[in-house]
Amino acid sequence: MRHSARNFGFARLVSALLALFLCLSLPAFAQEKFDIQPLTIVTKDGKSHAFAVELAVTPRQREQGLMNRQEMADDKGMLFAFGETRQVFMWMKNTYIPLDMLFIGKDGKVRAIKENAEPLSEAIIDSQGPIDYVLELTGGTVKRLGIRSGNRVQNELIDSLRKAK
Repeated sequence: MRHSARNFGFARLVSALLALFLCLSLPAFAQEKFDIQPLTIVTKDGKSHAFAVELAVTPRQREQGLMNRQEMADDKGMLFAFGETRQVFMWMKNTYIPLDMLFIGKDGKVRAIKENAEPLSEAIIDSQGPIDYVLELTGGTVKRLGIRSGNRVQNELIDSLRKAK
């Protein structure tokens, strides 16, 4: 009887420690929620390409980005809004899918593009100048749709902030 009581006490201790660990770790595992808006890229030849994008506008949303995602549909993406014009540095840490990154000015024009950013890489991806937004799309989208610097990105968030400035 004494032996089983000791095992029961040990099991309770382990359970309590596990519960405490999970409670303390929940904020680290909590996923941010993102609003979704339609976004259109208009190429110089007049073609329009529609996407539904998640908006990363808070520091926590921008920090999480597309990390830990295993897939993303070709007509989806994430739009990062920084609230100011500045040079931006991105990376692919904990991001499992290749991404095309479009660096966008406050006027909605694509300033620079990084195609097929390598999954899980911690290499720094530079915006190559001051921008206001980064649009992340599934790797290969830029090439498939013929997206280039100078193309216009239309979206409610971009349009409303451009008019407010």
